[in-house]
Amino acid sequence: METIDIQAMESKLSDVTVTAIPMNSNSKQPNNQQSQPAVKQEPGQSKYAQLLGVIEEMGREVRPTYAGSRSSAERLKRNIVSARILVRECLIETEKSARQ
Repeated sequence: METIDIQAMESKLSDVTVTAIPMNSNSKQPNNQQSQPAVKQEPGQSKYAQLLGVIEEMGREVRPTYAGSRSSAERLKRNIVSARILVRECLIETEKSARQ
């Protein structure tokens, strides 16, 4: 198995800008409902599809976090950690496919 330099990978992440794009426009939920994960992280999904789902979830948590919701802030923090991991994995997949 190949060794990957995590610090080099993270330096690449500092230049990455991610913009959330809603998957479909009719999926808006009223503010009083709990947000459900848009994409469940199933092993069969691509890392990119999982990343898009996490980004979409993060977008729904921003406004309640600014309004002072602690639970939304905690979910946002967890999603940020998940997104960073998925971005790393996507970069690894991209580099592997570029070498082939």
